[in-house]
Amino acid sequence: MMLHVRDHGGDGPPLVLLHGAGRSLADWDASAAVLTAEQRVLAVDLPGHGRSPDISSWAVSDVLRSIEDTLEAHGVPEAIPVGTSLGGLIAVEYARRHRDRTPAAVDLDGFWWGKPGQYPGSERVGERLRAAAGAVAPPDYIEQQITHAGRYGIPPERAEAAARGAVRPLPDGRWQTLPERTPALEMYAELDRLGAPGVTAWLEGVACPLLLVQAGRPQPPGPTAGWFADLTARFARGLGQELAELSRNRPTITVAQIDAGHPMVLQAPQAVATLITRFVRGLPG
Repeated sequence: MMLHVRDHGGDGPPLVLLHGAGRSLADWDASAAVLTAEQRVLAVDLPGHGRSPDISSWAVSDVLRSIEDTLEAHGVPEAIPVGTSLGGLIAVEYARRHRDRTPAAVDLDGFWWGKPGQYPGSERVGERLRAAAGAVAPPDYIEQQITHAGRYGIPPERAEAAARGAVRPLPDGRWQTLPERTPALEMYAELDRLGAPGVTAWLEGVACPLLLVQAGRPQPPGPTAGWFADLTARFARGLGQELAELSRNRPTITVAQIDAGHPMVLQAPQAVATLITRFVRGLPG
């Protein structure tokens, strides 16, 4: 299956940019404009997101096949997958599946909630994500998203373009969030499956160089600040320790932290692009 692609051009090692759950390739526009100085850059909408078609079931194996087909069609089968959030997990899985053609992979804060029970309270996040999966949003949804992004310091014009890229307008003025409910629930089940072993075990068997980036800023305060702030603080500490140990024990793993929150590609696109470019420059060959 062919995915919707935005070819940003550029010369140098090819990159394929992968977005987060419920997002679209529009999130990458600002970073891509910087990355093209040294890399050939394509961004894709994952299945069921943005302007890409749905797949019969949202299984990681089918998603990887769609990315592979799309890169083949664009003449860059050896592209380095670079993903944020969900896209980061997919980037690592792509490198695992295509070890003969993938020179490296980049995961930007794409880490699920650890082994079952490792971070008590994380099950509440899963419940809320599933409750909102595939929702039809009200007419003022775009404005709501701009306001929410402002809490991260994301400029309104960037936030609006990203919000519009992630939804489909409905005839009555409302918005269909994507993926729709059934594929979204399948997607979260796949994320649970990938995250169940924990980060260290999940990364076993991925031999190519990896850049693993952790968000350095907490989520901004909100109505759920109490339990959620505590959960994310515990998770950040535990994940940081696990990543540090991985970087000490596995020379192919580079770990970095960026001065931004989880939506780092929208919040700090220049810093994200600089980090990726430096990593790609340092790859063997």
